[in-house]
Amino acid sequence: MLLTIDIGNTNIVLGVYEGKRLLTHWRLLTEPGRTADEYGALILHLASIKGIRCDEIHAIAVSCVVPPMLSMVQELGQGYFGVNPLVLGPGVKTGMPILYDSPKEVGTDRICNGVAAYERYHDWCIVVDFGTATTFDFISKKGEYLGGAIAPGLMISLEALFQRASKLPRIEIVKPKEVVGKNPVHSIQSGIFYGYVGLVDGIVQRIHKEHRVRARVIATGGLAPFIAPECSAIEEVDEFLTLDGLRIIYERNSVQELKKKTQE
Repeated sequence: MLLTIDIGNTNIVLGVYEGKRLLTHWRLLTEPGRTADEYGALILHLASIKGIRCDEIHAIAVSCVVPPMLSMVQELGQGYFGVNPLVLGPGVKTGMPILYDSPKEVGTDRICNGVAAYERYHDWCIVVDFGTATTFDFISKKGEYLGGAIAPGLMISLEALFQRASKLPRIEIVKPKEVVGKNPVHSIQSGIFYGYVGLVDGIVQRIHKEHRVRARVIATGGLAPFIAPECSAIEEVDEFLTLDGLRIIYERNSVQELKKKTQE
């Protein structure tokens, strides 16, 4: 079995794969102050509930955009599963050319999304990831990562509004029944929800127009099931696209390693 770990700024999403099948998954808070022992104990407990033993996990693949947590991940893999995790970064074969000014500056989660989306469509595609930031990743028909756009995430925008506007209340995010709110709570809910719907549709439309293509659009991230149904541009939602990209990249590197050993 393969344990995939996507460490984001807000959440850590984990998945256990048997072949190409995602057996189970968990979402934890990202807490850089937590030790490998704390995360290890938590993961083992969650795995045991699903009937998965640590000795059944033979490999770990990691995407991490929180550098202080990299040492914790290494310690977790070696101490609790007896494996050295494959951590996405320089030297890891993704199978996707990165046509960015500086390829090292592309978040590994965005590369995972691009790899998984292209593996699915083998065509022009755009991935919209509703995470701490709302990101747009554009992949060519040849499977090249062309770049994208980054906007503040929905929760960041909402928190900034609450902190900077003293008379506005902190609210729960729900889809409002009407665009025109009749009180501050409903008005904020409308502005946030439909504002992000417009943001997504607008940026996707501009990418299509700028490159004169019609790309397939897939959404991922924790808030994707909430926002995507109202976005006319989004054709599919896959909450675990990043984990699937990690699985694919791990498999590609396993094949490379096997070839090297065979040649030796």
